[in-house]
Amino acid sequence: MDEVTIKVQGMTCGGCVRSVTGVLKALPGVADAEVSLEAAQAQVRFDPAKVTVDAMRAAVEGAGFDAPA
Repeated sequence: MDEVTIKVQGMTCGGCVRSVTGVLKALPGVADAEVSLEAAQAQVRFDPAKVTVDAMRAAVEGAGFDAPA
């Protein structure tokens, strides 16, 4: 398993955190995602053979948030 920190911009409440957590955990290959409103980031444990960081950023952006590189 690898770990990556993804910056997440645009979260304003606990509902946003739940939304980002949900879209990340729904991706095949993501073992765990811890999203922090205060730090504006997501710590993700994942299998790089099954999911890419770009796919995770795309999922976050698809949920309506910004995930700059």
